[in-house]
Amino acid sequence: MTDSPWGPARLALTAFFAVDGFLFAAWVVRIPDVRSQVSASHSALGLALLCLSIGAVITMPMVGRLCLRYGSRPVTVGSLALLSLAVLLPAHAHSVAALGGVLLLFGAGYGGANVAMNSAAVDLVAQLRRPVMPSFHAGYSFGGLLGTGVSGLLAGPLSTAWALALSGLLGMAVTVGAGVVLLRSPAAPLVAPDRTPGTADGSAEDGAAGAAGAAGAGRPHTRFLVLLLGVTALCTAYGEGAIADWTTLHLTDDVHASAAVAATGYGAYAFAMAAGRVGGTWLSIRLGQNRLMLLGGLTAAAGMLVAALAPVVPLAICGFVLVGLGLANLFPLAIAQAGAAGGPQGVALASSLGYGGMLIGPVVIGFLADAAGLPIALTTVAVAATAAALLPLTVGRRPGNR
Repeated sequence: MTDSPWGPARLALTAFFAVDGFLFAAWVVRIPDVRSQVSASHSALGLALLCLSIGAVITMPMVGRLCLRYGSRPVTVGSLALLSLAVLLPAHAHSVAALGGVLLLFGAGYGGANVAMNSAAVDLVAQLRRPVMPSFHAGYSFGGLLGTGVSGLLAGPLSTAWALALSGLLGMAVTVGAGVVLLRSPAAPLVAPDRTPGTADGSAEDGAAGAAGAAGAGRPHTRFLVLLLGVTALCTAYGEGAIADWTTLHLTDDVHASAAVAATGYGAYAFAMAAGRVGGTWLSIRLGQNRLMLLGGLTAAAGMLVAALAPVVPLAICGFVLVGLGLANLFPLAIAQAGAAGGPQGVALASSLGYGGMLIGPVVIGFLADAAGLPIALTTVAVAATAAALLPLTVGRRPGNR
């Protein structure tokens, strides 16, 4: 027996994804203020920000094991509670070293939340028997858009400490309310999957992924499959990280857009990604997950070539919209299939690789931009998107796949 498509558990888990995106955006908007507060140079701030990434990457494998032992839903609640508390701390750091320390904790909460939430989502997808993973990530995208908008509006009236405190209070309120609903909702039955990852109807996550995936997580074929899906997530996140850090600069310096128009360009990309995730479930059912990933990756690659090489602003922005639509479902579907194959540990491995892509993307683009120019450097996003489109096809064409 399955839950209704929009039952309490799905709504609660979507709220967790949304508040995760909201809290991260609330922090990102305040980075310039925190930088001034600790009197950090660009390089010193970069090192402090690296601590956030280190905290996340170190925590992800441990959280995968915690999910196996205690269940992904309680770990989700605990991770979001930690993140809601940790978002307050950067406003009270008065040195670069102190900022690095609190960002380690913030990164631990953020990384832990992402593994636990995705693990819980994989189990819920198995329970619903519908490929709804993109809808959870749509919640994250819309939460991030809301957090950016609200935090931007509050940047003038409120200090950094008050703004982050209110964000953390909202995060804790959602964590408590949604946590009660999530923990009281019936969990997925522990039965073996009746389909293999990548089935034709898009139900790659069918069956209790946490149980079946965990059972096969140590098998060489399963580990190789999860590794390929993790590399798919890495290639996708490479593009997401590069676009987040370099879109505005590309539009202003290379395409000669005004600052306001350049900001609109990134907003169009982010909104297109969110919209693409809203339609991800419908597309997964009708096309199948592998076909959707192939189409999405190739669309993102074409859009990136247009955005990077376009001589005029409207064409470049249209390219970024295509990139957002194309990348929208690659990461959530890769994580979903990794969870279906390897359980929480599969989610942890694929998420860690994906997060690594988010880290190296901006750095690689920066070095290439110095050597060959930013437009040429951005074309590597098209190469990564093409790889993300093709890698899922190498996972194996088992019966029922397409």
